Amino acid sequence: MEKDLLQLLGMSADDITLILDTADKLKAQQKAGVKHDFPSGKTLAMIFAKNSTRTRVSFEAGIFQLGGHGIFLSNADSQLGRGEPIEDTARVLSRYCDCIMIRTFEQEEVEELAKYATIPVINGLTDFEHPCQILADIMTIREHKGKLEGLKVCWIGDGNNVANSLIAGCLTCGMDVSVACPEGYRPDKKILDFASSVKGRRFELTDKPEVAAVGADVIFTDVWASMGQEEETAKRQKAFQGYQINDEIMALANPGCMIQHCLPAHKGEEITEKVFEEHAQEIFDEAENRLHVQKAIMYLLMKK
Repeated sequence: MEKDLLQLLGMSADDITLILDTADKLKAQQKAGVKHDFPSGKTLAMIFAKNSTRTRVSFEAGIFQLGGHGIFLSNADSQLGRGEPIEDTARVLSRYCDCIMIRTFEQEEVEELAKYATIPVINGLTDFEHPCQILADIMTIREHKGKLEGLKVCWIGDGNNVANSLIAGCLTCGMDVSVACPEGYRPDKKILDFASSVKGRRFELTDKPEVAAVGADVIFTDVWASMGQEEETAKRQKAFQGYQINDEIMALANPGCMIQHCLPAHKGEEITEKVFEEHAQEIFDEAENRLHVQKAIMYLLMKK
């Protein structure tokens, strides 16, 4: 693996498999009460420009379970909130800590942090990608389906950061990908350019959920208005009418089709409560696997 984990776009299938295999091992060890083979006393700095439940708790619990310590830093808790340059923060934290996780808005901020940091940097979420989420999703698919190669995954909804990572990660792992988004809410052009360049896999972009869902083995969705888009809620609710996972959509998918949702869910909007509850085990397995995947990333980056 590289020094950092900044995005799935450009990551190799071998590196993704290494993370998944390590996550499986760490998950099995935790369930069996076996101590992880990891140097004690490692420190993770966690920078949060965006609020979080799953990202914060899974990273903080994860570094603790590995035998280390997490330090939470919001803008209010650090000089970043008072305008300290990201490159200075990177150089300071590199002298105190062993790894940095950052959850923020601009991908460029994460890239700049990694450029100046001498310790590993992990992208906990940006407006461009959410790599840890999709790695957990892929881990969950492999657990439930027993394979990745040849499966069809479907995304219905906003072509946001999670969709970007989904396309990059799933195509790299040998899955076909079908995406249904309204015009004006499509994935990033860099992601679409990558998708069109992948050989041997099928990528489909449509504005019709009923087309995207045909023959799907896994269907993904997310809220219509993500964090920071609250002022667009009414506009987005109108744009995404019909982009809902419901019984009609599920009837088009393959038997045994899984549902994945990064949470929190707005039941009755992007997914019906009935379908959500019927697939709750898979969805909360997915949420749990954020812990195990992120432990694997920290394990691989900090044990070097």
